[in-house]
Amino acid sequence: MAENKRFSMTPPAGGGPGRPGGPPGRPPGGPGARFAEVQHAENPGRTIRRLAKYFIREKWLVIGVFALVIIGVAGGVIAPSMQSNAIDIIAGKRDGDLWRAIVMMCGMYLLNIVCQLIQGLLNGRLVLRIIKRIREELFNKIVELPVKYMDTHSHGDIMSRMVNDAENISSTISSSLQSLFSGVLTIVGTVAIMLWYCWQLALLSFLTVFLTVFVSKFLAKHVRRFSRERQTLLGKLNGTVEEKISGYRTVVAYNRQDETIEDFSRTSDRLTKTGVKADMLSGIMGPVMNCIGNVGFVIIAAFGGWFSVKGLISVGLISAFIVYAKQFSRPVNEIATVYGQLQTAVAGAERVFAVMDEQSEDLSGEDVDICDAAAVEFKNVNFSYVEGHPVLRDFTLRIPGGRKVALVGATGSGKTTVVNLLMRFYDPDSGEITVDGRNIKEMSRTSLRKEIAIVLQDTVLFNDTIRNNLKFANEDVTEEQLQKAVEMSRAGEMIRQLPEGLDTELAGAGENVSQGQRQLLAIAQAFVADPEILILDEATSNVDTRTEKAVQDAMQQVMRDRTGIVIAHRLSTIRDADIIVVMDAGRIVETGDHEALLAQKGKYYELYMTQFAGIET
Repeated sequence: MAENKRFSMTPPAGGGPGRPGGPPGRPPGGPGARFAEVQHAENPGRTIRRLAKYFIREKWLVIGVFALVIIGVAGGVIAPSMQSNAIDIIAGKRDGDLWRAIVMMCGMYLLNIVCQLIQGLLNGRLVLRIIKRIREELFNKIVELPVKYMDTHSHGDIMSRMVNDAENISSTISSSLQSLFSGVLTIVGTVAIMLWYCWQLALLSFLTVFLTVFVSKFLAKHVRRFSRERQTLLGKLNGTVEEKISGYRTVVAYNRQDETIEDFSRTSDRLTKTGVKADMLSGIMGPVMNCIGNVGFVIIAAFGGWFSVKGLISVGLISAFIVYAKQFSRPVNEIATVYGQLQTAVAGAERVFAVMDEQSEDLSGEDVDICDAAAVEFKNVNFSYVEGHPVLRDFTLRIPGGRKVALVGATGSGKTTVVNLLMRFYDPDSGEITVDGRNIKEMSRTSLRKEIAIVLQDTVLFNDTIRNNLKFANEDVTEEQLQKAVEMSRAGEMIRQLPEGLDTELAGAGENVSQGQRQLLAIAQAFVADPEILILDEATSNVDTRTEKAVQDAMQQVMRDRTGIVIAHRLSTIRDADIIVVMDAGRIVETGDHEALLAQKGKYYELYMTQFAGIET
């Protein structure tokens, strides 16, 4: 064995629920999965408290922003009082230095402006750091989720939560945080000073507050509902787009463009209608609040003039009250508008936290080193993806160490499910699976998968260089070992023809190379892992016959002294297997080598003769 064999390789999920052969009624995996409805949208208080914890972790920036808000609000509240004094001095109602009063008034307004500028810069930094942490935690959670979650949730919806919902939280908080906090302080300060100067006129001004609260509460209730529905539909729309783009060749091949457009348009129309309702309700909040504020100005002007005639207040104080009324109504209007925006952010945050609250894959268990040529055994295993639809039934199979076993059978017979269970992508409902005599449930998934490499029929490569894609299986592989794996997989000639060899960038996850070339790279990646157990799931289905023969010869070398499991539909590729296991409806119906099974003239014989006749199974 090569000296670099102890490295982790956790391949993408293949087969099982996302492949043909899953039980009836089970949602397929990947982009076409059943869309998951939002389930945690009825507890905004908990979501807000959870968001607050992120602000606590940036307490110094929060303190700085709040301090600047307080100073700025103080300047804004005091300035109208300075204005009142200047007007009373001009009117002869007060003694004092006019220029001094004007300078103080301008100084307060300038202080307010400078504080708003600096707090905006600090607030931007604060929000970006918080959103960075949320995105990192969400992504870390996503990569820790079990395969089952990925198989039963739309990939587009998951990406929508990562991108759209997180961005929604960022943009809303960055624009709303200052408005909310400064608005509350402005209201408190303005109310206090208005009551101090003339409580009678202040109380009359506050009559409009009750109407403002009632209207904003009524509108916000509906804004929240439509905002939540909009985020849900946006995730669904993203899932549809991601699915159709990834399957574009299939759409075009079957002339389903019109149906695809109709499907997209239906979801898009629902999103548009819901968005119009949400934006309309959010948008009318400002004008309605302005209308109510104008009513307040009329009240101040009318009663302020009457109080001035009676000698209760001065003319300068009336002007101050008009400014205070505007200061009072402006934050009320902003808070009403911000409240609607916050509903959208809370809906997005709930969707993000819903993913974060999912159960991570259980990585507990004993870290073990599997010996060379480890034996694998399935003992009375039963499994179903969906209760009531069994995929494996009383499945018992022993794979001797260092032997090559082939699983064959019709589509849906459970071949890929055997691999899913061995990799612990899923756990069996009953029975046990042992590797090297140890129950894999007692092993940590990390140590188990460290000893297994898998080549899937659906090749997965990343937007990176060929070198880094190969090293994904073993980051500590030496250059010599890497070159050996490339040559053994018969990918060397193909790589040498590329412009930059191993350092060629794979664009679009390998779209700039053919499907067969991608499969050769996936085989080379498995060779780099140098595992104890090698699984080949239709690993040569996309290469030509000559290359397939060369790769099979290479595999014979690589699988020597290793336990190999091969899933194949083309029976010509597994004639040299030590044991051929024929599966049907989740059960083993025949076992033996190629010649023995042909001699039995049973299920394997039927499959072989059908393929020999050129009829696809």
